[in-house]
Amino acid sequence: MIISRTPYRISFFGGGTDYPAWYRQHGGAVIAASINKYCYLTCRYLPPFFEHRIQVLWSKVETCQTIDEIDHPAVRAVLGYLKLDRGISILHDGDLPARSGMGSSSAFTVGLLHALYALQGQMPSKQQLTKESIHVEQEILKETVGSQDQVLAAYGGLNHVNFLPGGEISVRPMTLSPERITELNSHLMLFYTGIKRTASDVADSYVSDLDAKRRQLRIMKDLVEESIGILKSDRDLTSFGELLHEAWQAKRSLSDKVSNPQVDELYEMARSAGAAGGKLTGAGGGGFLLLFVPPDRQPEVREKLNKLLHVPFKFEFSGSQIIFFDPQEDYSALEKLRANQTVDAFRELTQTSP
Repeated sequence: MIISRTPYRISFFGGGTDYPAWYRQHGGAVIAASINKYCYLTCRYLPPFFEHRIQVLWSKVETCQTIDEIDHPAVRAVLGYLKLDRGISILHDGDLPARSGMGSSSAFTVGLLHALYALQGQMPSKQQLTKESIHVEQEILKETVGSQDQVLAAYGGLNHVNFLPGGEISVRPMTLSPERITELNSHLMLFYTGIKRTASDVADSYVSDLDAKRRQLRIMKDLVEESIGILKSDRDLTSFGELLHEAWQAKRSLSDKVSNPQVDELYEMARSAGAAGGKLTGAGGGGFLLLFVPPDRQPEVREKLNKLLHVPFKFEFSGSQIIFFDPQEDYSALEKLRANQTVDAFRELTQTSP
């Protein structure tokens, strides 16, 4: 049995420039961080004593004979990609809800690849997990998703990620003092709006014609460098929050689906209570609202947004990890027998085996 733990992420600047349709021509960059909220995946080879060969437990329970029968798109895609021909059981659990803008889909894909490779005795690198999860989501599933979520899920940490026109991805950890990182973390607040949406649906509203959004995307990329300058200096971090506000205005202008009247009202309430800036995490449309608030103003913001769930968090720096490994009996011979012999013969063998 294997258990993988893969972090969710928050993105600060550059979101939108990480879509291949943009960065393969113009290049892209983001500043983002993984946080101590995780996707957990438990995987084990399924003993051959059941009528089904595949079991997947997520928001529903699936029991199947073949990979093609699986409803969960990422599980179906990953198992098909790895050409796994063993009976398998997969259990998903997560600290945050799906479709909430925290990179949950990519965390799931990265974590599942990690767990299944580990189950087969392999140790993929963070670079391999990144590339293969991008391939699964963008090429196999044909999802309209960017490439930053997979990077943050695999690598973890507070990173400056560059997406080069040739398709290569450069991951540079932000070299800040522990005190500066703690200071940044202490200014951030996360609230759950309760609005669920599918990131690819929101992204579809503007990714299909990114060239028409050149001005906004170039502004968003320029803000990446400006934010790095703030973090690496001794300047007051309030200017970082003000940049978040500027970036959110640029992001909102990409499509009328990025925000909505309910989100706009919540954001203005937070600003009036002391937030310097903020944004919806992910593609937009709903999910989590990330706010930059000086610590002395945070009680006022919590009071103003008291109908929303406040989710305290800290940065994490490990990325996807295997947190449990327990070798188990190899049932492969019994599986082959089950496939090739009659049910009665199979039952007789399993009843008489020690």
